[in-house]
Amino acid sequence: MTPRSTRSAWGATALLAVGALTLTACGSGFDDSGSGGSADGGLTSSDDSLTVLIGSSGDAETTAVTDAVAAWSEESGIDATVQAATDLPQELSQGFAAGSPPDVFYLSGDALAGYAGNGSIQAYGDDLGNRDDFYPSLVDNFTVDDQFFCAPKDFSTLALVINTQLWEQAGLTDADIPTDWDQLASVAQQLTTDGRVGLAFGAEYQRVGAFLAQAGGGLVTDGAATADSDQNVEALDYVKTHLADGTFAYASDLGAGWGGEAFGKQLSAMTIEGNWITGGLAADYPDLAYTVAPLPSGPGGEGTLQFTNCWGMAADSPNQQAALDLIEFLTSTDQQLAFSEAFGPMPSIQSAADAWRSANPDLEAFLDGAEYAQFPPNQDGAADVISDFNAQLETLSSSDPTSILQTVQSNLEAIVG
Repeated sequence: MTPRSTRSAWGATALLAVGALTLTACGSGFDDSGSGGSADGGLTSSDDSLTVLIGSSGDAETTAVTDAVAAWSEESGIDATVQAATDLPQELSQGFAAGSPPDVFYLSGDALAGYAGNGSIQAYGDDLGNRDDFYPSLVDNFTVDDQFFCAPKDFSTLALVINTQLWEQAGLTDADIPTDWDQLASVAQQLTTDGRVGLAFGAEYQRVGAFLAQAGGGLVTDGAATADSDQNVEALDYVKTHLADGTFAYASDLGAGWGGEAFGKQLSAMTIEGNWITGGLAADYPDLAYTVAPLPSGPGGEGTLQFTNCWGMAADSPNQQAALDLIEFLTSTDQQLAFSEAFGPMPSIQSAADAWRSANPDLEAFLDGAEYAQFPPNQDGAADVISDFNAQLETLSSSDPTSILQTVQSNLEAIVG
């Protein structure tokens, strides 16, 4: 195993991804009669300037987006301003309610259906010149009722992060990197000592959900709720077993705020986290060497979760054509690679993959996950279902997985058409 020391800061993107399913649709106060586009069905066009609202992970992201929009503005001759929201869902909702939404904005997958359902956003995805360059799973992530609404701006996946020093001290080598659940359980046991567990992760679907995917399960399959499937029960039984034997642990039970903190403090030798972890480790534990590996396969094969936002476009924007041009610029290969270097996310387009791999050879496992990643449910109301699921997962070690999943199934059936 080649030790990896952290290098580039991915900023606080973790905050966006960890909370990806907590952003609600914020539908109250919207004009349900809103309809996008011009009278002839095309995108509107005017001389109006553009406003862009983002939910920034920090100064690096704000600066990078502001500079990119300024470069496009100079090239296009159209004025555009960027505002970093303090509370993106609230400010976006207020903008729509007041009839003055931003033209372009960050939009999470779980908020999409609510905005799409009341006509607040424009479905422009099929108008993108680079439409076919986006990873198919990301296109699906932002498709509602067979309409591709908005361009994925970037994405992250989950992988297995291993403390190199602790791994070697346990007598483990590259050949021992786990590729299935049995091997994961074995190395977790070997790495568990007094005061440290083998594997720690967040007590939430946004981490535990990877095991559901590896079992061949998931919460919604082909538009139907499938939370109480045998595959999902098997996944939670596996996690519960190893929480009980002390080789797995929730980060919160170790006194850590998230998996990256438990890993950084060496309360765990491994963690399941997204590529945002590199920024947190670089900032707080710069001397910690680690290796990133694909998550082990389960009975259903490879599985991970993906987290992403898109560039939303207001249905009432008077200059949608310019907004589309800006979005195409911001999602171009060169610009996405620049964003990746500046604040860390992976490009959402396949044409940037080779260059990203060359620049980040130690992080390839995250990008490899794009081929088999599941995205969290994006139906209107899904955020509330996931929130309730997370509350139940906190007590998984003393609860019945079947009962938990039956509750999730009932909640999902209420929102899935």
